[in-house]
Amino acid sequence: MYARLVHSLNFERQEFAMSHTATKDSRLNIRCDERTRQLLDRAAGYDHLNLSEFVLTQAVAAAERAVQDQESITLKAEDFQAFLTALDAPAEPNAALERAFERHADQVGR
Repeated sequence: MYARLVHSLNFERQEFAMSHTATKDSRLNIRCDERTRQLLDRAAGYDHLNLSEFVLTQAVAAAERAVQDQESITLKAEDFQAFLTALDAPAEPNAALERAFERHADQVGR
C-alpha cells in the first residue's frame, strides 16, 4: 500500500511537471559546481523527474513561499477584529495628514 501511495504521488508530481512543459517559452540558464549538479541530478532521479522539471518545480515552490511571506499577513483573531473595528471607525485626519493631502494635491493634481 505504501509503495502504491508513493508511486501515485510521484506520478502526480510527474504529471504536474509535464503539464507545465507544453507552454514554456522562456529560458533560464544557471551555472553550478559539479557537486551541486550531481546532487540535483540525484534528487531529480528520486522524484522521477528530469533535472529541468525538478529544478523548476522546486524553484516555483520556493518562489511561491517567498511571495506569500512578503505579500500576506497573519493576525490573531483579536488583532483581526481590532483591525476591522479600526476600518469601520477611521480616525479624523490630523494636521500633518491634512498637509500631506494638500502636498499630494499640488503635486499630482485634484
